[in-house]
Amino acid sequence: MSTWTPDSWRTKPILQVPTYPSQTELEAVEARLASFPPLVFAGEARDLKANLAEVAKGKAFLLQGGDCAESFAEHHADHIRDFFRVFLQMAVVLTHGGSKPVVKVGRIAGQFAKPRSADTEIIDGVSLPSYRGDIINGIEFTEESRVPDPNRQLEAYRQSAATLNLLRAFSAGGFANLNRVHEWTMGFVKDSNWYPRYEEVARKIDDAITFLGALGLNPENTPVLRETKFFTSHEALLLGYEEALTRRDSITNDWYATSGHMVWIGDRTRNPDHAHVEYFRGINNPIGLKCGPSLQADDLKRLMETLNPKDEAGRLTLIARFGSDKIAEHLPRLIETVKAEGRTVVWCCDPMHGNVVKASSGYKTRPFERILSEVKSFFDIHRDMGTVAGGVHVEMTGRDVTECTGGVSAVTEASLSDRYHTHCDPRLNASQALELAFLIAEEMQNQRMGGDAARAAG
Repeated sequence: MSTWTPDSWRTKPILQVPTYPSQTELEAVEARLASFPPLVFAGEARDLKANLAEVAKGKAFLLQGGDCAESFAEHHADHIRDFFRVFLQMAVVLTHGGSKPVVKVGRIAGQFAKPRSADTEIIDGVSLPSYRGDIINGIEFTEESRVPDPNRQLEAYRQSAATLNLLRAFSAGGFANLNRVHEWTMGFVKDSNWYPRYEEVARKIDDAITFLGALGLNPENTPVLRETKFFTSHEALLLGYEEALTRRDSITNDWYATSGHMVWIGDRTRNPDHAHVEYFRGINNPIGLKCGPSLQADDLKRLMETLNPKDEAGRLTLIARFGSDKIAEHLPRLIETVKAEGRTVVWCCDPMHGNVVKASSGYKTRPFERILSEVKSFFDIHRDMGTVAGGVHVEMTGRDVTECTGGVSAVTEASLSDRYHTHCDPRLNASQALELAFLIAEEMQNQRMGGDAARAAG
């Protein structure tokens, strides 16, 4: 393979990037970013890779989720706290149901850039550049707002640093203490039909902590009971920003993207000969690859060889995003490709992106029953093919939004306009996210019992 450098992607074709009015101003911003401290550290990325290697073996489960697109205007401590505690609830449910550790990876502290299906957007006959995320341009439909502004990258860096600071405090400062498991529930979720089931899980955790306390183990002397590991991730779409935050590790001398612990390549930018794949092949972070219906076996083989030539466990996560009506057609052929190549990957289900529909009111939404259907099919297919259903990747929020229809929160098409706050695609609200966690936990239990039965028969 050719020599890699953090800027070698610039020699390749590239998609989904903005055209800035001033190249000089863009270069000045990227130079400033290159002088800033890293947002995450190589050792943390290595820890996540080791955790994901356990996921690949079926000994842990990946929970990845967060905002569709982070917003500058909605950067509030309360929003981060609410997301984090719903995420903790989901992880507790999955840990209890699956009887295995849950690797927690948020779509947060860097999820600012968004790929678009068209370069322009037309409203009432007016055509303007598409909104590509707050790191690039503004969501307001005005000519001034839609001009790409490189200085937004500086704001994205500052917001990511502040968000990471708060998440680290929550993770290690007592908020994640299992003694607080009852306190993580927000008021509006208590009306959910799933709340009594969560409280039953919480009660069992209380009993377990009491038992451990009798043995002399408690949150004060056992860090795992009061702290949690939490990692960040985002789609590394804006490669100039990523290059500026790419640093050599002082211990291993390897290159790492320090904008987030895990970064992924989107379904629109995964051409093996293009710039995004070129950038990703040289960084040593754990990486993700979105796999949609158009991904062919030959391209997947090339991508696995390019992105993970040493077949390092935990390096590559394949994030399947087909749609509930297409997963049965496409996932098995990709699994067969991976098996035939003898590759080690984490299989993760993204049940959100293939299930977008347009409601009669004009709002984009995602029917909850389609999300559940794709998740169930994901587990069923892996069980039938003898492979590991390793994780889920969802767009969600801790807020009481009305963006995805269905679920016990009973969001209808008519109620979408009540609290439709997303900057891009519809997200699960806290109640729907918890409901999804219980249903995934049931699938994990079925998977575990099936494995136990197979071992007993053997």
